[in-house]
Amino acid sequence: MSTTISPITVPSATSDIQRAVLPNGVRVITEAMPHVRSVSLGIWVTSGSRREDAPENGITHFIEHMVFKGTTNRSAEDIARSVDSVGGNLDAFTSKENVCFNAKVLDEHVPLALEVLADLVRNPLFRAEDISREQGVILQEIKMDEDNPDYLVHEIFTQNFWKDHPLGRPILGTKDTVRALREETVRRYYGQWFAPDHLVIAAAGHLQHERFVDLVRQWFDDLRPVANGHAEGPPKSHARIVLRNKKQLEQVQVFLGLPAHPIVHEGRYAWSVLNTLLGGGMSSRLFQNIRERQGLAYAVFSDLNPYRDAGMFCVYAGTSIQTVPQVVRSVVAELRDLKANPVPAEELRRAKDGVKGSLMLGLESTGARMSHLARQEIYFGRQVSLDEMLERIEAVTADDVRDIAAECFVGEKVGVTVLGNLNGLKITRSDLEI
Repeated sequence: MSTTISPITVPSATSDIQRAVLPNGVRVITEAMPHVRSVSLGIWVTSGSRREDAPENGITHFIEHMVFKGTTNRSAEDIARSVDSVGGNLDAFTSKENVCFNAKVLDEHVPLALEVLADLVRNPLFRAEDISREQGVILQEIKMDEDNPDYLVHEIFTQNFWKDHPLGRPILGTKDTVRALREETVRRYYGQWFAPDHLVIAAAGHLQHERFVDLVRQWFDDLRPVANGHAEGPPKSHARIVLRNKKQLEQVQVFLGLPAHPIVHEGRYAWSVLNTLLGGGMSSRLFQNIRERQGLAYAVFSDLNPYRDAGMFCVYAGTSIQTVPQVVRSVVAELRDLKANPVPAEELRRAKDGVKGSLMLGLESTGARMSHLARQEIYFGRQVSLDEMLERIEAVTADDVRDIAAECFVGEKVGVTVLGNLNGLKITRSDLEI
């Protein structure tokens, strides 16, 4: 493989973080952590399930599975043993917007780990017999998730909230779309997206940037960009009320959601503070009101799901059929209060400290640092330093939080899904008026 063309190295705002771009477009980001002996590395493909056409829903996740079934250089057993044999971990995941193949090893085994990851990404066999076998595995995975009410209520809500848009489709696909996948379809989709202009390779730990870039160049320098002609617009949200009966469930699952801002929006720090104080932990308003004061639910929380061009803010609670109306009223009342009244200074202080603490604690491991590097590159095109993020969180005011709530907490935009043995339960738009 050619190694004659040096990558473009761009200085980072953080001295321990460095970035390089190979001539073919592969982006490489590293963070040196001299105090550890491990290295986490990941090959990120910027093609999640939202890039799929409806008849091929689930193909990205399917390919993530298939690369582990054998390459031109390794059998499935060889792949499994390769990193295990040096005490490391090898894994992968698919999300709505990305696929990641990753490993964690001791620093001395980085060349091996990168070679294995490169082999998976570059040389999968996609044999027909393996495809047929893996279809059965993923069908079982779909059934397993459908038996999980927490997952199922989220999936039903999402499919209705982002109706007729790829963001609303399940990452795993459906039973019909998975059964319909064929070798030629898998190879075509793989060829369109597993290309250098869609690759980000990140590593964090005890490593040296230039040496790591040399390794990446060794395995990826000869790749050429591929034009796939994919075009896709932002989703439109739908405020649907969906009541799904599932008689065998003992508990009723309540999922309520609203449109939020994209991941790059300037209000993202205010959103994080709002989410934390509303439903981000044991001291949050939802937990203290719905669980502690009223005793209506064991699990109740809020969550923020931002994407590159859209976002969703949601609240989940598990309760009894008798108390569903009371839970919905309580959630709506909390949303209404955030619109109407500024957050008290002491509560705002706690929420900001909570966001900052979670952020810092979450970045202590090499794996978290590696993921953080890749996501910053993919969504922002630069590394936002921890100091900058902490300053932006600290700068959030009570007015910022109320402005976000006033803009986004709108009654006619609220969607809700209720799953369980509903026994004639009714929820109307007037119940959701914020």
